[in-house]
Amino acid sequence: MAVSGEQPIVIKKVKKVVGGGHHGGAWKVAYADFVTAMMAFFLLMWLLNTTSPEQKQGIADYFAPASISSSTSGSGGILGGTSLGDDGAKADGKMSVIQQMAPEAPTETDKDGQSSTSASLDSASEQALRDALAKKEQDSFASAAQSLRQSLQDMPELAELSKQIMIDQTPEGLRIQLIDQDGRSMFKENSREPNDRARILLRAVAKVINQLPNRITISGHTSASAAGKRADSDWALSAERADASRQVLRGAGVDEDRIYQVSGKANSEPLYADDPTLPGNRRISIVLLREKPVLPDGL
Repeated sequence: MAVSGEQPIVIKKVKKVVGGGHHGGAWKVAYADFVTAMMAFFLLMWLLNTTSPEQKQGIADYFAPASISSSTSGSGGILGGTSLGDDGAKADGKMSVIQQMAPEAPTETDKDGQSSTSASLDSASEQALRDALAKKEQDSFASAAQSLRQSLQDMPELAELSKQIMIDQTPEGLRIQLIDQDGRSMFKENSREPNDRARILLRAVAKVINQLPNRITISGHTSASAAGKRADSDWALSAERADASRQVLRGAGVDEDRIYQVSGKANSEPLYADDPTLPGNRRISIVLLREKPVLPDGL
């Protein structure tokens, strides 16, 4: 029993913790990992901005090579429930399906070994070239016609004679016709010799002919008689007038080799079919023939 007046004894227990060393460096490791990750991220961003799509695809293929087979078969065992039989290989539903492509249709080849496709391409190229050459010839004819009209208008002595020239394009080529008018004949009656008026017109036509390489035809025409009878001499007369015109053209510089045909047609092809007796049916027709396009070798 404690003595009255004495204070109780208090025992204080102090627990000492013995330190195991310095532990403050863990954050440095985490920070280093973060910096490394950021550096890798910015390096990746730089690569994405500086590489071409082809280079990106190459890098992607390098890091993700194509596997031989991505299908899974025989899982859970050697065959995984699938079996091989006499009918062929069997596989489970996880295998990818390879679509069978239909064989390409064979192309027909000719006896020279040229495919029909190649032949059609060559034909299309040839037709395009023919069209281009025909267009060029058409433009040349138009330019020649304009040149002849302009030369007749520029020369006062020919301006009045321009009414006796008709120029048009036909399937055969560029046709230039020298026609008679009332009181303005190019030949004396029943004569083969052209008068001065006809010679002037023929020389003007020769200048245009010499600008082009095309061959020409010359035909003479007469009008029908008032009685409607065709004189046998009209055939000879129209042929002689055509030949006389040929001689004038030759004298004006037209090469003989370019003259393809000289003919007399009497009144068989009247210019004015509704009235074959009109003076305009008496004419000399000169045609610059359309030439067959000369294609390069291989077409």
